[in-house]
Amino acid sequence: MEIIEYPSRDDWNKITERPHLNTLALHEKIRNILNEIRENGDCAIRSYTEQFQGVRLSELEVQENEFAEAEKLLDKELKEAILTAKKNIAKFHASQAITPQKIETTEGVTCWQKAVGIERVGLYIPGGTAPLFSTVLMLAVPARIAGCREIIMCSPCNANENIHPAILFAARTAGVDRVFKLGGVQAIGAMAYGTKSVPKVYKIFGPGNQYVTAAKQIVSLKDVAIDMPAGPSEVEVIADSSSFPEFVASDFLSQAEHGADSQSILLTTEKSVIENVKQEIERQLEQLPRKDLAKKSLEHSRLVLLNDWDEVIDLTNEYAPEHLIIQSSNYQELSEKVINAGSVFLGPYTPESAGDYASGTNHTLPTSGYAKAYSGVNLDSFIRKITFQEISRKGLQNLGNTIETMAANEMLDAHKNAVSVRLAKINQ
Repeated sequence: MEIIEYPSRDDWNKITERPHLNTLALHEKIRNILNEIRENGDCAIRSYTEQFQGVRLSELEVQENEFAEAEKLLDKELKEAILTAKKNIAKFHASQAITPQKIETTEGVTCWQKAVGIERVGLYIPGGTAPLFSTVLMLAVPARIAGCREIIMCSPCNANENIHPAILFAARTAGVDRVFKLGGVQAIGAMAYGTKSVPKVYKIFGPGNQYVTAAKQIVSLKDVAIDMPAGPSEVEVIADSSSFPEFVASDFLSQAEHGADSQSILLTTEKSVIENVKQEIERQLEQLPRKDLAKKSLEHSRLVLLNDWDEVIDLTNEYAPEHLIIQSSNYQELSEKVINAGSVFLGPYTPESAGDYASGTNHTLPTSGYAKAYSGVNLDSFIRKITFQEISRKGLQNLGNTIETMAANEMLDAHKNAVSVRLAKINQ
């Protein structure tokens, strides 16, 4: 970990720098794979699944008996936890629905919106260093609430052609329609282009490694929409002398164990906080089963001492963290000043892992500073909003001259004429 004391604002760019994920170097190789999937469909995805996942699939799609077996393999406590998380996620995302209103913008001119669920969405669920069954809930639950007609999911299987049972149980619980045993680039290609077995989707959601990230970027150029730009996961913690060092350290490490390219940052105005948290991180680190992975992440993590709270907020908004945890005594005051963050966790008893699993908010969030422009996944992510308008005879008389004047000044005479011929008819 790097300790930085009282940096000048000129040096903040270095502090906010993320571990570099150079997907551009991968693009040519991945583009070739995607092109082959586009041309050869199932044959290509079977070949790449054998090459990259080490398994020759007898069936691409998970069968009904596999869902039943997965449920038997899970203990009661985990199943209840998944059901509780699903309930909270559904409650929070359902609250985001907005009832559209018809608005009369000018007498006789009525406009409104209709929210329509994306007809077919694709969810990518990684199955590498950890089975992310929580991500199934985070994506499938709002998709179902939004009214998506078909939810397709891809997740890599093991050498025995089995997907982790918790992922399958979560998929069935959340309302996923079809699940395929595909990972990596071949999963993204299959959902983007469609094959004989895998339906083409209209938007792809979900995290993944650098290969998945690059594949999503490529297919989003002209073939399918994606949720957001994605990169390594990150957390920022704001703390002071009132914070419990063991809490701060646990939040640091819960982020660090995501992967070697994850990043954790501490901001404080008190020097003693840095030393206390550093010692606690070192103590807790040795107790983690994934400590080797966490150690690599901590190599590009930072403990930063700043002059005052204004600097803390300014640097926070410049960093735009995926996760922001505010544990200082003035957390309510600081939270009002946050304008760039994916998801914010307030007070000592609100760990990031609550949002990762079961509080109800979504854990699919913008990284790498994209929180300045992107929201995390929410109900709107699965919805298209179609505008409608209806103009009466009186309405066109009221607004027609305005439209004609604007069209004429843009030298778009056909646009002007579309109004003029109607006005002429009305005035006959």
